[in-house]
Amino acid sequence: MKPSLNADGEMPRRYVQQLSLQSQISREVYRCVLNNFWRFALKHSAGEPPSLEVIQKWLINRTMAWSHPVVLQHASLVDRFLDWMVITGACPANPLAESRKQYHQRNTRPIARALLSPNPAGALQTLRPLPRFGSFLGLIMRDHVALMKSMGYRYKTDEESLLRFDRFLQRRPDLKDQPLKVLVREWTDVGSAAYHALECQRVGRLLSKALRRIDPNIEPIPRDRRVERQASQSYRRPYIYAEHEVRHLLETALELPSPRSPLRPLTLYTMLVLAYCAGLRIGEVVRLSLGDIDFRDETIEIRDTKFFKSRRLPLAPSVMSALRHYLAARQQAGAPTEPASGLFWHPQPSGRYSRVMTHTLLVRILRRAGLKPTKGYTGPRIHDLRHAFVVNRMLAWYREGINPQSRLPYLATYLGHKNINSTLVYLTITQELLDQASERFRVSGAALLQGSRRGNA
Repeated sequence: MKPSLNADGEMPRRYVQQLSLQSQISREVYRCVLNNFWRFALKHSAGEPPSLEVIQKWLINRTMAWSHPVVLQHASLVDRFLDWMVITGACPANPLAESRKQYHQRNTRPIARALLSPNPAGALQTLRPLPRFGSFLGLIMRDHVALMKSMGYRYKTDEESLLRFDRFLQRRPDLKDQPLKVLVREWTDVGSAAYHALECQRVGRLLSKALRRIDPNIEPIPRDRRVERQASQSYRRPYIYAEHEVRHLLETALELPSPRSPLRPLTLYTMLVLAYCAGLRIGEVVRLSLGDIDFRDETIEIRDTKFFKSRRLPLAPSVMSALRHYLAARQQAGAPTEPASGLFWHPQPSGRYSRVMTHTLLVRILRRAGLKPTKGYTGPRIHDLRHAFVVNRMLAWYREGINPQSRLPYLATYLGHKNINSTLVYLTITQELLDQASERFRVSGAALLQGSRRGNA
């Protein structure tokens, strides 16, 4: 960073200009923040690229004028600006990005918060993630996970639960000589949620079985039905979208403001179409590739999904029409056309939307549509579209005079379930579904009753 080239604030101006911000106020705020940082860095870096120490001094200086949350927000802006500087070759490195990588942080705020703490070095060290299975029971946990995976299980959920227990034990070395029952009780006392207690019980039972393979004298962890009932009662009931709500959701997706990514509204619309009309999980949607779509057979291939299953799904003509429309817009946007490229293309190095970003954007659609509160975890979820797919499929069979029970195995296969027991979890009894089932029972019962009366006559 040379003062003779940058003292006039040209780099901040160019950065803000390429952002294409729609709001004049946003452009002014960005320029003001970056110009302030630019002048401070030039003054304290002697023409050299800004170091982490200079950035720390700037953050401390800004806390005299701005509130703490505002300083953290502006630190993120400076981080993105320095990333752009590195890309354009104007700066050899971004100290904030290097710190994020070093301390395994996805965003800037934890780094900036640590730099503003009384003991920055200690605060940064606390950001380092604990090693995987580094506790005194870590080796047993790791071997158990390896055993289950060697038997063909993905074991992802239980592995994550074991890792949470392992991190708790790493922070409590004083429990090393305690029996497993005490360890599980101490972990349970950390949280108050019913689901946490159920997870603690499940992990305790898993570990007790693993330990008993080594030492049969280890006391097993008993199953507590009361904890299971409490956890079951705390689960959110699925929300069954009405048809008019789905239409409104799709219209909201198409109307999403996205000046920097014109293809995004249609992308989210098509994702919602597949989630509702084919009952796909979000993970299945984001993993789709161009080669998975067969327009000749009007099918879509879902590969290597939950339970190591792959399946080929027939799609309705209206869904195929929506896919054709999206693919035409996708091609016009300059997306790659190789069969292995992501169906839902994004102009980033990965070439496709991540699961986290997809979920974030689709939840934003729910909020804009007024179906979900503007904040918090309450309200309908995206996964509830899969529940709505099952319920509405059952309703359609009732209306067509088809016995839904005979079609449940087909529905389970379509959803990618191992058996119909998994499908029944999605079968939420709505009033309309209850009315259809009651009417079907009335008609069949009346016919049986009339036949019985004729026989008696």
